[in-house]
Amino acid sequence: MPRPLVPVSNIAAMNIVVCVKQVPDTWAEKKLSATDKTVDRESVDGVMNELDEYAVEEALRIKEASGGEVTVLTMGPDKSVETIRKALSMGADKAVHLVDPGLHGSDALATSYALAKALGTIEHDLVILGVESTDARMSVVPAMLAERLGAAQLTFARKVEVGAGTVKIERLTDTGYDVVEASTPAVISVVEKINEPRYPSFKGIMAAKKKPLTTLTLADAGIEADKVGLGGSATTVDEVAARPPKQAGQIVKDEGDGGSKLAEFLASQKFI
Repeated sequence: MPRPLVPVSNIAAMNIVVCVKQVPDTWAEKKLSATDKTVDRESVDGVMNELDEYAVEEALRIKEASGGEVTVLTMGPDKSVETIRKALSMGADKAVHLVDPGLHGSDALATSYALAKALGTIEHDLVILGVESTDARMSVVPAMLAERLGAAQLTFARKVEVGAGTVKIERLTDTGYDVVEASTPAVISVVEKINEPRYPSFKGIMAAKKKPLTTLTLADAGIEADKVGLGGSATTVDEVAARPPKQAGQIVKDEGDGGSKLAEFLASQKFI
Protein backbone atom coordinates (compact mmCIF):
# COMPACT_ATOMS: atom_id res chain seq x y z
CA MET A 1 0.00 0.00 0.00
CA PRO A 2 1.32 3.51 -0.78
CA ARG A 3 2.45 5.34 2.32
CA PRO A 4 0.32 8.34 3.35
CA LEU A 5 1.33 11.78 2.22
CA VAL A 6 2.86 14.05 4.84
CA PRO A 7 0.36 16.69 6.06
CA VAL A 8 0.59 19.95 4.11
CA SER A 9 0.87 22.04 7.27
CA ASN A 10 4.22 20.45 8.10
CA ILE A 11 5.92 21.21 4.78
CA ALA A 12 7.02 24.31 2.93
CA ALA A 13 6.56 24.36 -0.83
CA MET A 14 9.71 23.22 -2.58
CA ASN A 15 11.20 23.42 -6.02
CA ILE A 16 12.33 19.89 -6.84
CA VAL A 17 14.54 18.75 -9.71
CA VAL A 18 14.54 15.08 -10.64
CA CYS A 19 17.50 13.84 -12.68
CA VAL A 20 16.44 11.04 -15.02
CA LYS A 21 18.42 9.00 -17.53
CA GLN A 22 17.47 7.11 -20.64
CA VAL A 23 19.13 3.68 -20.64
CA PRO A 24 19.06 0.65 -22.94
CA ASP A 25 16.05 -1.60 -22.36
CA THR A 26 16.78 -3.75 -19.32
CA TRP A 27 15.85 -6.93 -21.18
CA ALA A 28 17.87 -6.17 -24.30
CA GLU A 29 21.33 -7.56 -24.95
CA LYS A 30 23.75 -4.74 -24.27
CA LYS A 31 27.01 -4.18 -26.10
CA LEU A 32 29.70 -1.57 -26.58
CA SER A 33 30.28 0.40 -29.74
CA ALA A 34 33.13 -0.94 -31.85
CA THR A 35 34.35 2.59 -32.64
CA ASP A 36 34.75 4.22 -29.22
CA LYS A 37 33.80 1.44 -26.75
CA THR A 38 30.93 3.40 -25.23
CA VAL A 39 27.52 1.82 -24.64
CA ASP A 40 25.75 1.23 -27.96
CA ARG A 41 22.42 3.02 -27.49
CA GLU A 42 21.31 3.09 -31.10
CA SER A 43 20.80 -0.65 -31.59
CA VAL A 44 18.34 -1.09 -28.69
CA ASP A 45 15.23 0.68 -27.44
CA GLY A 46 15.75 3.34 -24.81
CA VAL A 47 13.69 3.46 -21.61
CA MET A 48 13.66 5.55 -18.46
CA ASN A 49 16.07 4.15 -15.91
CA GLU A 50 13.84 2.11 -13.60
CA LEU A 51 15.10 3.61 -10.35
CA ASP A 52 14.53 7.12 -11.72
CA GLU A 53 10.81 6.32 -11.90
CA TYR A 54 10.84 6.02 -8.10
CA ALA A 55 12.62 9.38 -7.91
CA VAL A 56 9.94 11.02 -10.08
CA GLU A 57 7.19 9.45 -7.99
CA GLU A 58 8.72 10.67 -4.73
CA ALA A 59 9.05 14.20 -6.07
CA LEU A 60 5.42 14.18 -7.16
CA ARG A 61 4.27 12.99 -3.73
CA ILE A 62 6.18 15.80 -2.04
CA LYS A 63 4.69 18.30 -4.47
CA GLU A 64 1.16 16.98 -3.93
CA ALA A 65 1.59 17.33 -0.19
CA SER A 66 3.25 20.74 -0.10
CA GLY A 67 2.84 22.50 -3.41
CA GLY A 68 5.89 23.67 -5.30
CA GLU A 69 7.13 22.53 -8.68
CA VAL A 70 8.82 19.47 -10.16
CA THR A 71 11.35 19.92 -12.96
CA VAL A 72 12.85 16.97 -14.84
CA LEU A 73 16.48 17.21 -15.93
CA THR A 74 18.13 14.77 -18.30
CA MET A 75 21.46 14.66 -20.08
CA GLY A 76 21.60 12.67 -23.29
CA PRO A 77 21.10 12.57 -27.05
CA ASP A 78 18.00 13.73 -28.90
CA LYS A 79 16.11 10.47 -28.33
CA SER A 80 16.26 11.08 -24.56
CA VAL A 81 13.24 13.35 -25.04
CA GLU A 82 11.16 10.15 -24.92
CA THR A 83 12.15 9.69 -21.28
CA ILE A 84 11.46 13.35 -20.55
CA ARG A 85 7.94 13.01 -21.96
CA LYS A 86 7.25 10.01 -19.75
CA ALA A 87 8.26 11.93 -16.63
CA LEU A 88 6.09 14.86 -17.71
CA SER A 89 3.16 12.53 -18.35
CA MET A 90 3.55 11.16 -14.80
CA GLY A 91 2.96 14.70 -13.52
CA ALA A 92 6.20 16.70 -13.58
CA ASP A 93 5.65 20.36 -14.45
CA LYS A 94 8.49 21.11 -16.86
CA ALA A 95 11.76 19.74 -18.16
CA VAL A 96 15.32 20.69 -19.08
CA HIS A 97 17.24 18.65 -21.66
CA LEU A 98 21.02 18.99 -21.66
CA VAL A 99 21.93 17.82 -25.16
CA ASP A 100 25.16 18.38 -27.07
CA PRO A 101 27.43 16.12 -29.17
CA GLY A 102 30.30 17.12 -26.89
CA LEU A 103 28.73 15.19 -24.00
CA HIS A 104 29.05 11.81 -25.71
CA GLY A 105 31.20 9.38 -23.75
CA SER A 106 31.16 11.33 -20.46
CA ASP A 107 32.05 9.18 -17.45
CA ALA A 108 30.53 9.60 -13.99
CA LEU A 109 32.86 12.46 -13.05
CA ALA A 110 32.16 14.38 -16.24
CA THR A 111 28.44 13.64 -15.97
CA SER A 112 28.24 15.01 -12.44
CA TYR A 113 30.07 18.15 -13.56
CA ALA A 114 27.69 18.71 -16.49
CA LEU A 115 24.59 18.07 -14.39
CA ALA A 116 25.82 20.45 -11.69
CA LYS A 117 26.30 23.21 -14.27
CA ALA A 118 22.82 22.56 -15.69
CA LEU A 119 21.34 22.66 -12.19
CA GLY A 120 22.90 26.08 -11.81
CA THR A 121 20.32 27.32 -14.32
CA ILE A 122 17.36 25.87 -12.36
CA GLU A 123 16.01 27.12 -9.04
CA HIS A 124 15.85 24.16 -6.67
CA ASP A 125 15.58 23.11 -3.04
CA LEU A 126 15.87 19.37 -3.60
CA VAL A 127 17.53 17.26 -6.28
CA ILE A 128 16.29 13.66 -6.40
CA LEU A 129 17.83 10.77 -8.34
CA GLY A 130 17.52 7.02 -8.49
CA VAL A 131 20.32 5.40 -6.52
CA GLU A 132 21.95 3.99 -9.67
CA SER A 133 21.44 3.50 -13.41
CA THR A 134 20.87 0.05 -14.85
CA ASP A 135 23.46 0.52 -17.60
CA ALA A 136 26.38 1.37 -15.31
CA ARG A 137 25.32 0.43 -11.75
CA MET A 138 28.01 2.62 -10.15
CA SER A 139 25.78 4.52 -7.71
CA VAL A 140 28.27 7.40 -7.44
CA VAL A 141 26.70 10.29 -9.38
CA PRO A 142 24.37 11.45 -6.54
CA ALA A 143 27.30 11.85 -4.12
CA MET A 144 29.49 13.49 -6.77
CA LEU A 145 26.68 15.87 -7.68
CA ALA A 146 26.14 16.88 -4.05
CA GLU A 147 29.85 17.60 -3.67
CA ARG A 148 29.93 19.77 -6.78
CA LEU A 149 26.83 21.68 -5.67
CA GLY A 150 28.11 22.12 -2.13
CA ALA A 151 24.85 20.56 -0.91
CA ALA A 152 24.06 17.91 1.67
CA GLN A 153 23.81 14.37 0.34
CA LEU A 154 21.19 11.94 1.64
CA THR A 155 21.64 8.69 -0.25
CA PHE A 156 19.90 5.28 -0.38
CA ALA A 157 16.65 6.77 0.93
CA ARG A 158 13.78 4.38 1.60
CA LYS A 159 11.62 7.15 3.08
CA VAL A 160 11.73 10.95 2.77
CA GLU A 161 10.16 13.58 5.03
CA VAL A 162 10.47 17.29 4.30
CA GLY A 163 9.90 20.27 6.54
CA ALA A 164 10.51 24.01 6.46
CA GLY A 165 13.99 24.14 4.99
CA THR A 166 14.88 20.63 6.13
CA VAL A 167 14.75 17.09 4.80
CA LYS A 168 15.03 13.82 6.69
CA ILE A 169 15.43 10.33 5.27
CA GLU A 170 15.62 6.73 6.37
CA ARG A 171 18.85 5.55 4.76
CA LEU A 172 18.78 1.87 3.85
CA THR A 173 21.69 -0.17 5.24
CA ASP A 174 22.62 -3.85 5.35
CA THR A 175 21.35 -4.08 8.92
CA GLY A 176 18.28 -1.83 8.80
CA TYR A 177 18.28 1.95 8.34
CA ASP A 178 19.87 5.14 9.60
CA VAL A 179 18.00 8.41 10.10
CA VAL A 180 19.78 11.27 8.35
CA GLU A 181 18.64 14.90 8.42
CA ALA A 182 19.96 18.01 6.67
CA SER A 183 19.06 21.51 5.61
CA THR A 184 18.10 22.28 2.05
CA PRO A 185 19.34 22.49 -0.63
CA ALA A 186 20.07 18.78 -0.62
CA VAL A 187 20.63 15.88 -3.01
CA ILE A 188 18.69 12.67 -2.40
CA SER A 189 19.02 9.27 -4.03
CA VAL A 190 16.19 6.78 -3.57
CA VAL A 191 15.91 2.99 -3.59
CA GLU A 192 13.05 0.93 -5.03
CA LYS A 193 11.54 0.29 -1.59
CA ILE A 194 10.47 3.92 -1.24
CA ASN A 195 7.19 3.85 -3.22
CA GLU A 196 5.27 2.43 -6.16
CA PRO A 197 5.59 4.63 -9.27
CA ARG A 198 2.33 5.64 -10.93
CA TYR A 199 1.44 4.86 -14.52
CA PRO A 200 0.98 7.86 -16.83
CA SER A 201 -2.71 8.46 -17.51
CA PHE A 202 -4.08 9.32 -20.94
CA LYS A 203 -4.78 12.83 -19.66
CA GLY A 204 -1.22 13.07 -18.40
CA ILE A 205 0.21 11.89 -21.73
CA MET A 206 -1.76 14.52 -23.61
CA ALA A 207 -0.86 17.26 -21.11
CA ALA A 208 2.85 16.39 -21.37
CA LYS A 209 2.91 17.59 -24.97
CA LYS A 210 2.15 21.14 -23.85
CA LYS A 211 4.50 21.37 -20.88
CA PRO A 212 7.63 23.57 -21.13
CA LEU A 213 10.81 21.86 -22.34
CA THR A 214 14.05 23.85 -22.32
CA THR A 215 17.05 22.65 -24.30
CA LEU A 216 20.57 23.49 -23.13
CA THR A 217 23.85 23.13 -25.01
CA LEU A 218 27.30 23.15 -23.42
CA ALA A 219 27.53 26.90 -24.00
CA ASP A 220 24.05 27.54 -22.58
CA ALA A 221 24.96 25.81 -19.32
CA GLY A 222 28.47 27.27 -19.10
CA ILE A 223 30.08 23.85 -19.46
CA GLU A 224 33.73 23.75 -20.48
CA ALA A 225 34.00 21.37 -23.45
CA ASP A 226 37.34 19.89 -22.35
CA LYS A 227 35.78 18.65 -19.08
CA VAL A 228 33.14 16.41 -20.65
CA GLY A 229 32.86 13.75 -23.33
CA LEU A 230 35.45 11.07 -24.03
CA GLY A 231 38.30 13.56 -24.04
CA GLY A 232 37.29 15.14 -20.76
CA SER A 233 36.64 11.92 -18.85
CA ALA A 234 39.07 10.55 -16.27
CA THR A 235 38.10 6.95 -17.08
CA THR A 236 37.83 5.13 -20.40
CA VAL A 237 37.41 1.59 -21.71
CA ASP A 238 40.65 0.57 -23.46
CA GLU A 239 39.83 -2.98 -24.50
CA VAL A 240 36.74 -5.17 -24.58
CA ALA A 241 36.18 -8.83 -25.47
CA ALA A 242 33.08 -10.96 -25.80
CA ARG A 243 32.34 -13.25 -22.89
CA PRO A 244 33.54 -16.79 -23.74
CA PRO A 245 30.88 -19.46 -24.32
CA LYS A 246 29.78 -21.33 -21.24
CA GLN A 247 31.65 -24.61 -20.94
CA ALA A 248 30.30 -27.91 -19.72
CA GLY A 249 30.76 -28.47 -16.03
CA GLN A 250 32.80 -31.23 -14.43
CA ILE A 251 30.81 -34.17 -13.13
CA VAL A 252 32.09 -35.79 -9.96
CA LYS A 253 30.81 -39.24 -9.09
CA ASP A 254 30.51 -39.70 -5.36
CA GLU A 255 32.07 -42.97 -4.34
CA GLY A 256 32.45 -42.05 -0.73
CA ASP A 257 35.04 -39.39 -1.45
CA GLY A 258 32.75 -36.75 -3.01
CA GLY A 259 33.51 -34.22 -0.29
CA SER A 260 37.24 -34.49 -0.81
CA LYS A 261 36.91 -34.19 -4.60
CA LEU A 262 34.70 -31.12 -4.19
CA ALA A 263 37.23 -29.53 -1.84
CA GLU A 264 40.04 -30.27 -4.28
CA PHE A 265 38.10 -28.63 -7.11
CA LEU A 266 37.33 -25.53 -5.06
CA ALA A 267 40.97 -25.27 -4.02
CA SER A 268 42.12 -25.59 -7.66
CA GLN A 269 39.86 -22.66 -8.56
CA LYS A 270 41.18 -20.70 -5.56
CA PHE A 271 37.72 -20.48 -3.93
CA ILE A 272 39.14 -21.93 -0.72
